[in-house]
Amino acid sequence: MTTKLRSLSGIKPTGQPHWGNYFGMIQPAVELAKDAEAYYFIADYHALTTVRDADALRSDSYEIAATMLASGLDPSEAVLWRQSDVPEVCELTWILGCVTGMGLVERAHAFKDARAKGIEANFGVVSYPVLMAADILLYDSDVVPVGKDQVQHLEMARDMAGYFNAQFLGDIGYDAEGQWDGRGLKRPAAQVRDLTAVVPGLDGRKMSKSYGNAIPVFASKKQLKKRVMAIKTDSTPLEEPKDPSTCTVFALYKLFSTAEEQAELAARYRGGNFGYGHAKLELLAKADAYFAPQRERFNALMSDTDTLEDILRDGALRARATAEPVMERVRAGIGLPARPIRGAHG
Repeated sequence: MTTKLRSLSGIKPTGQPHWGNYFGMIQPAVELAKDAEAYYFIADYHALTTVRDADALRSDSYEIAATMLASGLDPSEAVLWRQSDVPEVCELTWILGCVTGMGLVERAHAFKDARAKGIEANFGVVSYPVLMAADILLYDSDVVPVGKDQVQHLEMARDMAGYFNAQFLGDIGYDAEGQWDGRGLKRPAAQVRDLTAVVPGLDGRKMSKSYGNAIPVFASKKQLKKRVMAIKTDSTPLEEPKDPSTCTVFALYKLFSTAEEQAELAARYRGGNFGYGHAKLELLAKADAYFAPQRERFNALMSDTDTLEDILRDGALRARATAEPVMERVRAGIGLPARPIRGAHG
């Protein structure tokens, strides 16, 4: 019997999930859970570096959970929980912080960007990589799916695991063949996702909440139409041919269509007498049909937060059952007293 690899990912609850989140993380996460032992957490502690609205944080966390579930994630197979429901992550963050030099932390992208822009970063931004490393290392994960722009965080987590193992075990916790020997902290590998086809936003830049150019996954039909019709295009007259390869509308249409459908629409672009308004209506129809069944499930879940709470709390119990033995090893390695292990339903 082949043992499934344990995979871990997190998503920050800062606003409604959009098409970029869906195709970049949520859809691949649902697919990965079919073949891996998948752990997914809602990173509400990470959100606190910027979020100052308690109601929004609660609502956004529910929206992430409901989006994952409506998109097909099976909570009986994958583990889905809120980061803040597993207190061991804060304990491990402190311990990792005590073996990590400021030089490493200051090289993190978020901190460097804040400094370059003259923004005074709060300590949450400074210590962000340490909390992220604790997220990664707390569950003995084998792989962490990341985009190319996130590889640094995984590498920093591996470095911190190495610092811990070296300083408290006297070696790195790995045998001569490079296999983890079960002591200290396990160093997971990066599973780099090919995100070369970045999902563009309304203005053609990468879709992002911070740019205000996003299309929410489960927008109402009215909201969806308003956002799609607002996609920026050039001023090529209706009757003239157009280049689909440079059009944001066409790039988004490709997310929802087959190769044959894409070829047919591209031919209409190049044939002339086909306007961008027509293309937007084609995109609107495809996107609405694609998300309609999931939208119904999403709305049902968002109107039943008791069910969402049950799923998240059960996920937290399962996540803690995995985290507690890791912390038992860590505490023993640094000389702190052991704690009773509660078990999955303790």
